[in-house]
Amino acid sequence: MTSSIAAPNQRQRLKAIVGGSTGNLVEWYDWYAYSAFTLYFAQHFFPSEDRTAQLLSAAGIFAVGFLMRPIGAWLMGVYADRHGRKSGLTLSVALMCAGSLLIAVTPSYATIGVGAPLLLVLARLMQGLSIGGEYGASATYLSEMAGRNRRGFYSSFQYVTLIAGQLVAICVLLLLQATLSEAELDAWGWRIPFLIGGGLAVIVFWLRRGLSETQSFAVARAEGAPKSGFIELVTRHPRETLTVMMLTAGGTIAFYAYSIYMQKFLVNTSGLSRETASQINGITLFLFMMIQPLAGALSDRIGRKPLMIGFGVLGVICTYPIFATLAITKDPFLAGLLVMAGLIIVTGYTSINAVVKAELFPAHIRALGVALPYALANTLFGGTAEFVALWFKQIGMEQAFYIYVTVMIGISLVVYIRMRDTQRQSRILED
Repeated sequence: MTSSIAAPNQRQRLKAIVGGSTGNLVEWYDWYAYSAFTLYFAQHFFPSEDRTAQLLSAAGIFAVGFLMRPIGAWLMGVYADRHGRKSGLTLSVALMCAGSLLIAVTPSYATIGVGAPLLLVLARLMQGLSIGGEYGASATYLSEMAGRNRRGFYSSFQYVTLIAGQLVAICVLLLLQATLSEAELDAWGWRIPFLIGGGLAVIVFWLRRGLSETQSFAVARAEGAPKSGFIELVTRHPRETLTVMMLTAGGTIAFYAYSIYMQKFLVNTSGLSRETASQINGITLFLFMMIQPLAGALSDRIGRKPLMIGFGVLGVICTYPIFATLAITKDPFLAGLLVMAGLIIVTGYTSINAVVKAELFPAHIRALGVALPYALANTLFGGTAEFVALWFKQIGMEQAFYIYVTVMIGISLVVYIRMRDTQRQSRILED
């Protein structure tokens, strides 16, 4: 370690983490706005008399956006490892801004025909590239800026802001539902959130340019560490890479099932109104967001493994009963309780997954090591969750989705049990 490079003080840590988190919030708002408003804009890009078919097409493009995430994770992970976490964060938010504004101004299928869904695909590919790099840079930045004894707490804000971005998208939806008529929302109101997201991303671009760089990156550069790259990752750190992929698989599909897909499930399966489903989604996500730092702080005291194992065990036991009961309930209060139960279970993964991954890798390859295997797992499982769920529903086998989620959580549980506790064996630079 190069002792001449000073560690950040508490004020610098707070400023940097607040700044990084604000950018992360806007990034994820732009990403989730697509899902939150799918019920309104799907008809403009995919004309059909069958709502499930429209949603299936829109969910397919949501999944396509995930195909760019591994590419973004690779390119911008290497970029953040070689040029700094701050540089990676700035580049990612610029791409997100461009993608969001493109969705806002794209004409409908009735106006330009097949060009409409093609432009939608292009916008989602740009956003996927952005998010692919954002996660690795953000998770690495938050973990490196935190002190050893509060690393779990600080890094939990990676998912706090991720959830906050989704929550803001839901709040914008609720606000528009309250101020615009159903016809206005269907006709043009759905474009407003994408314009908002693009404008906020411009502000965050300038905010991130003023962030401080991390000590870990500065030390790695000063000591002439090997250059980050794909070959370096898979040949020198194959076990850590596979661990990140497998611990992510069950966690990401559970998170997307209970958050992103849940709004559509409550409408399309439970039979609740779009407004009621949005309200349930908004309230439960807010509570979910609030408990992330509590779980992160708990991991600083008892370790990371107990939380992850708790998620795995409860996820395997409870996933099928929760979804099966939600499918038949007509009571909004009961539906909210069931969704919240699922989100509390998932907290064992979401609150600490960023720091667990960051603690597995040395600084010179940390952003790539966190981002690429995570993005691959997200592409395979998280990004396809809605598509798989809707496909099972369309063929009359919706219960198979509940089983699928349960099995994937079970696979990740095996990894949680076998891996080391990174809180006690961290590779992040010590204070």
